[in-house]
Amino acid sequence: MNKDMAVKTAKKNLGIKAIAKIGVLAGLAGIIMLFEFPLPFAPSFLKLDLSEIPVIIGAFALGPVAGIFIEFVKILLNFIFNGTITGGIGELANLLIGCAFVVPAALIYSKKKSIKTAVVGLGVGILCMTLVGALLNYYLLIPVYAKVFGCEVSTLVAMGTAVNSNINSLADLILLGIVPFNIVKGLISSGITLLVYKRVSCILHK
Repeated sequence: MNKDMAVKTAKKNLGIKAIAKIGVLAGLAGIIMLFEFPLPFAPSFLKLDLSEIPVIIGAFALGPVAGIFIEFVKILLNFIFNGTITGGIGELANLLIGCAFVVPAALIYSKKKSIKTAVVGLGVGILCMTLVGALLNYYLLIPVYAKVFGCEVSTLVAMGTAVNSNINSLADLILLGIVPFNIVKGLISSGITLLVYKRVSCILHK
């Protein structure tokens, strides 16, 4: 086998390994996504899951593009097994919000892999996810949910009022419900990632 052939074979093997790792992480994220629970300050239609953790770990170890693929496959698996009540719009929004968290974090971490850049990257990711989540919920998600369920947006706002009397409008629901929900989700996911990443990254780098 000449040198060029050996290089091509090595690249092919690396590609196959990367695809396998993406598949495993996406499958794990899809399973974790099935387990969700409410937060006391958030309306009942918001449920917290920790499926972003395998996505972030994969993005840190394999790069931001791999993170996008893991996020996409995770959402696809959830769509296949759980179906959709929003015609795919909710799933698209989850994909965009997830990528808004994972991609900036992975891009920053890839510049210089250290605890400091991981923390900075995750912090920026949380801010991006919070902003994208707020905009998507205000202009797309909540209006679509209201239409699908045949109710007024005010009905969903009332679900927020039930847990926080200061929520009296859609803007209040975003600022006092959606925004803190995504911040808490980002902080929990980031904290667990920082605790476990070093332990599992050696496996992903093989």
